[in-house]
Amino acid sequence: MDEIKRIEQLRKELHEHNYRYYVLNQPTIGDQDFDFMMHELQDLEARHPEMADENSPTQRVGSDLNAEFRQVEHKYPMLSLANTYNEQDVADWYESVKKGLAGEDFEVCCEMKYDGLSISLTYVDGRLTQAVTRGDGVHGDDVTANVKTIRSIPLVLAPPAGNDLFAAPPYPREFEIRGEILMPWAVFERLNKEREEAEEPLFANPRNAASGTLKSQKSSLVASRQLDAYLYYLLGEQLPAEGHYENLEIARQWGFKISEGMKKVKTLQQIYDFINYWDKARKSLPVATDGIVLKVNSLRQQRSLGFTAKSPRWAIAYKFKAERVCTRLNEVTYQVGRTGAVTPVANMDPVQLAGTTVKRATLNNEDFIRSFDLHIGDYVYVEKGGEIIPKIVGVDIAQRPIVAQPVAFIKRCPECGTPLVRYEGEAAWYCPNDTGCPPQIKGRIEHFIARKAMNIDSLGPETVDDYYRQGLIKNVADLYQIEVQQINGDGSRTKSAQRIVNGIAASKQVPFERVVFALGIRFVGETSAKLLARHFKNIDALMNAGLEELQEIEGIGEVMAKSIITYFHDEKNLDIIRRLREYGLQMELSEEQTAAASDKLAGQSIVISGVFARHSRDEYKAIIEQNGGKNVGSISSKTSFILAGENMGPSKLQKAEKLGIRIMSEEEFLQLLE
Repeated sequence: MDEIKRIEQLRKELHEHNYRYYVLNQPTIGDQDFDFMMHELQDLEARHPEMADENSPTQRVGSDLNAEFRQVEHKYPMLSLANTYNEQDVADWYESVKKGLAGEDFEVCCEMKYDGLSISLTYVDGRLTQAVTRGDGVHGDDVTANVKTIRSIPLVLAPPAGNDLFAAPPYPREFEIRGEILMPWAVFERLNKEREEAEEPLFANPRNAASGTLKSQKSSLVASRQLDAYLYYLLGEQLPAEGHYENLEIARQWGFKISEGMKKVKTLQQIYDFINYWDKARKSLPVATDGIVLKVNSLRQQRSLGFTAKSPRWAIAYKFKAERVCTRLNEVTYQVGRTGAVTPVANMDPVQLAGTTVKRATLNNEDFIRSFDLHIGDYVYVEKGGEIIPKIVGVDIAQRPIVAQPVAFIKRCPECGTPLVRYEGEAAWYCPNDTGCPPQIKGRIEHFIARKAMNIDSLGPETVDDYYRQGLIKNVADLYQIEVQQINGDGSRTKSAQRIVNGIAASKQVPFERVVFALGIRFVGETSAKLLARHFKNIDALMNAGLEELQEIEGIGEVMAKSIITYFHDEKNLDIIRRLREYGLQMELSEEQTAAASDKLAGQSIVISGVFARHSRDEYKAIIEQNGGKNVGSISSKTSFILAGENMGPSKLQKAEKLGIRIMSEEEFLQLLE
C-alpha cells in the first residue's frame, strides 16, 4: 500500500476508534496500539504536507500558538430556557402547551440538563466546519480549533452506507447540532488538586473550569484538559425525522454522543417519574447536571407553539433542589479581598456534595456567623447555591460538643496584621491598609486590568501574582514600566511577552470614566465612576472635590464620598495617579464625550427593550448616561419611558400598558436628543 492510501486508511480507522472509545465507551484496541497508529499517521503527514487536513485525527492535540476568537452570528439564535423549580410550574407549562396546541395530542422528550458551556457545531458534507459558543444568543465566539481537541466530538462523519457502525439515514449536506461542553468530575477533581499543590486559585465548579478551558487561546491546553460533550438538539433543512427524539437517535448513529438518559413520554405523571428518578440517579453520572429539560417532541408542534422574546414556549428546564449534607466544622480561616473586605471561611471534614468533595464554605461575615451561633466542632448542614458555591444553611445543635467554643471573629488582618475596621452601614470588616496589604495590592491590580476597567486581556490573575512575586509590580503604575526582556523568560516567550506589553500600551486609550473605575476606589463601582467622570470631567477636579460637592451628585452617598476623599488624601495614591498621567492614561473626558454630554434626560429612569437598527443596546445605554439619564433594568411606576426596539418582550409591553408608561421608538428617542 502506498503512503497516501495508508494516510487515508489510518485517518478512517482512528476516527472510528475515537468514536468507540470516547462516545460508545467500547474500545476495540489498547491505548498503546492507538498511540502507534497515531504516531505513524503523524510521520506520514509530515512527509506529505500536500495531504494536510484540518480534520485529521492528529489535530486533536491542539496548538501552542495563541489564537484570537472572532465573533460569529448564529444562523439560528441560541435562546435560553425558562426555569422552574417545582412540579406545579411543570404542570402549568404542560397545560400551556396543551392549550397552545388546542388540545392536540403531543409527546414530551425528557432529557438531562447538563451543567456546562453551550456550543453550536456546524457540519458540511459530514465534516466539522465551525464551533461557536452561545455568547449573547445572537453572536458567539468561534472556538473551532479548541473544540477539535475534544475527542467525543466527531471531526468527520463516516459515509452512511457500507458501514454497520453508522447504519443510519443520510445526514443533510449542511446541519447544525447543539450541545454542552463539559469537564468530567474526575478531571475537575484532578485539575483542582494540581492547582492546589501549585498554590493556584481553584476552579469553583466543572462548568467554570470547562468555560475557562474552552476560552483558552492555546488549543494544546484545551486538549490536555480532556473535556467531554453531549449533544441535544439538531437543526437544519431536510432533517431525517419529524420528531426531536428520533433525530437525536439518528444523530447518535451518525457518531454523536447523545445522552442515554433521554426518554419520550406522554403524560404529566411520566414527566414526574422521570424527574424523581434522575434526582437521585444523576449523582452517579460522570459529569455535572443541574436539572431536567422538557421539550415538545414534534418539530411541527414546536413551530406552532413558537417563542417568547427570550425562550421557546415548547421547552422548559426543571432545576433540581440543592443537595444537603452534614459535616463537622473544624476551623474558621480568613481571606482578604481586593477592597480589604475580610471573609471568614469554614474548614470542614471533607464530604461529597453534588458530585464534588467539599471541605470549605464561605461564612460571608461576622453577622452571618452570629446568626447561626457557630461553634468550632459544630455539625453543620451544607448546600451548594445553584449547585456551585458551598454554603452553610444550618447547625445540628444536638450534636454540639460540650467543650465547643464560639467562633470569635478576628481583630487584625491575617495578611498584614493591621487592626480591622467596620464602616457604618457595612456588614463586613475591612483591612484599611490598602497600599501595603499583599492581597489588596494584587487584587487592585487584577481589578485595574479587568475588561470593564483597563481591559488588558493579555494579563490574568496568575500572571499578576507571578509578576508581584518577582518584584516587577507593586502597584498598577508599575505595569507601564514592564519591558519585553523582563518577562520573556529564557527567550522562548518573546511573542507572548510582546503581546502583554502591547496590551498594556493599548490601555492608555481607555476613556477617563473607566480609568476612574480602574483606580479601585473603595465603594466606587462602574456606574458611580461614570457619574463622577461626567460630573467633574477631569481627574484634578475630582481629586479636589469636597464632601458636600460629592454628595450633591445623585447616587453618591456619604460613605462613598468619604471613601473618595480618603483615597485622594493618601500620598501613595496621588503618586500612582501622577505616574499614570505621565505614562499617558486618559485623565479627562475626551472632547467628543464633552460635546455629546447634555442634561436632556436628567432625572429620568429609562428601560431599554428589544433589538435596534441604529445603535446597539450598550451604545444606547451610554447615550442615556451621557445625557444625564439613568438606565434601569425593570419597569416600575418610577420608570420615565421605555426605549423600545423590535421584538420587545410581551411581558414588558403588558406591564408598561398597565402602568401607563410611554413606549418610545428608536427614531423618537434620537429626535428627542437632536
